[in-house]
Amino acid sequence: MRKIIICTFLTLDGVMQAPGGPDEDAQNGFEHGGWQKPVADDEVGTAIAGWYEFSDAMLLGRKTYETFASYWPTADPDNPFTYRMNSMHKYVASRTLTSVEWQNSTLLEGDTVDAVRKLKASDGGNINVVGSGDLAQTLMQHGLVDEYRLTIHPVITGAGKRLFADGTIPTALEPVSVSTTKGGTIVGVYRPNGKPSYDSY
Repeated sequence: MRKIIICTFLTLDGVMQAPGGPDEDAQNGFEHGGWQKPVADDEVGTAIAGWYEFSDAMLLGRKTYETFASYWPTADPDNPFTYRMNSMHKYVASRTLTSVEWQNSTLLEGDTVDAVRKLKASDGGNINVVGSGDLAQTLMQHGLVDEYRLTIHPVITGAGKRLFADGTIPTALEPVSVSTTKGGTIVGVYRPNGKPSYDSY
């Protein structure tokens, strides 16, 4: 069975909104777009490249799909990510799109949860959910996430969309690997491990 892996950049206060640029996502008046690059370093890039080593597809929500589809087809071919992003398969979950034009893209049909369950049961490598906050929360609510790969950066925005927003189902996590880069970014890989346990001191 294929794994669904959430791959997300986060601020220290858990915000995932618009890491890539000021105009990426200004919804709800977000004024901090582009917060990730100033606090990234070479080790972050190496870690992100590793996220794709055993994955052969991405699962994207509409907003992230449209952002990527407007950038990667004409991105610098010398960027090592350009070929990877364009060549790997993209599955797109959307209630409004009627077609997807970016190469190797497929629009999921019918109910998203049912479609993702079928994807998990199909042949192939792991599937990375990149960005796509609303989609990620839907997958979490239905127990479809097998792993989290997170970069937690040393910056606080104080506002914005969070990956683990109010209403997220309480979940225990098993750490698979955790490291800190020279620039202070935490690179963590975690797997859901049932419900949290509680105790007192």
